[in-house]
Amino acid sequence: MATMQKDGSALRVETDHYRAAVQTEGYVSGVMAGSFVDKRTGAHDEGFGLCIIDFLLQPGADDAETPESLRYHWGDAVHGQIPKRYVELPQICTQAKQLPFETVEGEDFVAVRQWFTWKVARPPYQPGSTWEQWLVFPDGVRWFLAYDEITSVNTVDDLILRMDMPGHLKHQQGDTFAQLYLSYHGVLPARAFADDFPPDARYLYRREEGSIPQRFIRAYQLPDGVWLAGMTLEPSSVYEAWCHQRGYVCLIQEIGGRRVVAGERFGAVQLVGFFDSIEEMEEVFDTYAGATALRIEGKRWRLERQK
Repeated sequence: MATMQKDGSALRVETDHYRAAVQTEGYVSGVMAGSFVDKRTGAHDEGFGLCIIDFLLQPGADDAETPESLRYHWGDAVHGQIPKRYVELPQICTQAKQLPFETVEGEDFVAVRQWFTWKVARPPYQPGSTWEQWLVFPDGVRWFLAYDEITSVNTVDDLILRMDMPGHLKHQQGDTFAQLYLSYHGVLPARAFADDFPPDARYLYRREEGSIPQRFIRAYQLPDGVWLAGMTLEPSSVYEAWCHQRGYVCLIQEIGGRRVVAGERFGAVQLVGFFDSIEEMEEVFDTYAGATALRIEGKRWRLERQK
């Protein structure tokens, strides 16, 4: 039976297949670094956390009137030649410091909801948009679900939410992973990440209408052969995704990138878990493909698809 226990600032989860923890203070959002452990194999995540949330952005460079403190810096090895500008700040994972939460104990799962209201906006926008994340941990499987939803207080032509998906990958010359898989590109050996390179040099994904991939899966294979994968169940939700080397493999993903009117919401459902093969990942993806929202109703959870 899935359980959740509060342990200081952490919520510790245990199901019949894995353990995980959610941090409510410090480095927050998503699943805490190193805490997602596969009971069968002992495999665990090798980064800074899973489903970690940043800030709201839009494409395009800042103008001359943007204060220096609100400028997004690009044109370097970290962000490449990809002009973006902030819409609302701060970065949730590093600067929110503490998140409110509520928990649910379901029939065969436990879940936690966290949320945050942005405090700062780049002119001409106003602060006050909200982020909400549901994490659902079911029994009987080796994966969990994350649903992130934004309610915007601004009208923005191309509003973007940035996140780490499934999460960054720490390594020293490929010592923590054997290979990496991008469903829109293929399999990449660990040696492809021996040296630093910017996000637009290799493996950059940009959404192009009419050529959306059938599946959106990003995964790394641990040395013992187990894969840790993150899937966006509606591939068209992804606006842009990076997979580059900057001292670690940086797995940034951005959702949205479409016009949002003040008061409207947008979001995406992610599935993150352990798998024995790429074929198994694809099978699970296809089972839940097209999900765009996650709802908790009493003691049950369900996925919604766009009509």
